[in-house]
Amino acid sequence: MPALQRILSTTEGRLAVIAFGVFIAMALLSPDKFLSVQNLTSMAFQFPEFAILALAMTITMLTGGIDLSVVGIANMTAIIAALILTNVTGSGDGWAVLALALCVSMVVGMLAGLFNGILIAKLGLPPILATLGSGLIFTGIAIAMTGGSAVMGFPVATAWIGNSTVLGIPTPVIVFALLALGVSLVLTRTGFGIKLRMFGTNPLAARYAAVNIDAMLIKVYIFSGALAATSGMVVMSRANSAKADYGSSYLLLAVLIAVLGGVNPYGGYGRVIGVILAVLSMQFLSSGMNMLQVSNFARELIWGSLLIFVMIMNTWRARRA
Repeated sequence: MPALQRILSTTEGRLAVIAFGVFIAMALLSPDKFLSVQNLTSMAFQFPEFAILALAMTITMLTGGIDLSVVGIANMTAIIAALILTNVTGSGDGWAVLALALCVSMVVGMLAGLFNGILIAKLGLPPILATLGSGLIFTGIAIAMTGGSAVMGFPVATAWIGNSTVLGIPTPVIVFALLALGVSLVLTRTGFGIKLRMFGTNPLAARYAAVNIDAMLIKVYIFSGALAATSGMVVMSRANSAKADYGSSYLLLAVLIAVLGGVNPYGGYGRVIGVILAVLSMQFLSSGMNMLQVSNFARELIWGSLLIFVMIMNTWRARRA
């Protein structure tokens, strides 16, 4: 019992118990489907799409902000990459064109993040309003480029990002693992990460410590834009198409995962391991609801209710502390 109490005394320990509990519950409710190799493999290919967006949401929340434009950036950059893949002639299976498309989409994602950063750091707009507006702009650009239709017909190499495996491990999982490790190292082992947490915890103290707040915020949103663009590439590859309205439910899911993972929405605290455990919990829950044939509308109702419940519990715990 003392060991269990120690586990439950930490946010990450509670999340590990929740993830394990959700997995067991769904396995008991639908053992034949949920525990099948096909379903487990499908989950491994699915969760990196919104998990990468959750990483982007995490780094912005650590500053006390938020990035509601991540889905818009993901779809816009995916469409730009898709147009390059379908209009630029490459040799062989299209690896050179794929590399070009990836580089361009990453640059565009970073520029979109720079735009957000300037709105927030230089013009002083609230992050929630600035990124809400910019997200609509990015979605509008994506629709203008395609007329709202999907872009398809990619080279064979494109499928490697979202549908292949390396040593039996799905490539999207490897991409997410590398990004999660990179984000964790940046937040815990670099001066930038320390300044970011300091600003999120106490903006006034950060200013007195001579932290360049504007430069830091701009870098944070550029980082977020790059992560969103990476998610867009994974979605495009797995779906073998790109469209302006893909992943419309991922925004709520990314926010929910960040909050459930222990990230303080007011800034200052959050760990990548907590986000990973929250991602697994939500994937097990989502897959289980699919097995139980729960409608998408009911699923979003559950996610929204869970988000409010977690926020209430976190606020109550903070006041009690």
